[in-house]
Amino acid sequence: KANVLHIDVRERWEIDRFGKIPESINIPLGELMEALQMDPTEFKEQYNQKMPSKSDPVIFSCLAGTRSKQALGFAMSLGFS
Repeated sequence: KANVLHIDVRERWEIDRFGKIPESINIPLGELMEALQMDPTEFKEQYNQKMPSKSDPVIFSCLAGTRSKQALGFAMSLGFS
């Protein structure tokens, strides 16, 4: 419960089938680029979570690691450290 945002980039059906990771928010990989560029108010309304700043610690998860690696690349390309 540290000040780390945990983003699960699996599809919603995967969450339903395999379960939610505690304390994570689900933003499917296909929505991630748009989500990370949202207005903070819109992000909060959509995901019920404070939008991370570009220097906040963020963890990405998926089922096998491929999509979370892509998510990291997307975030870094947008200036997240």
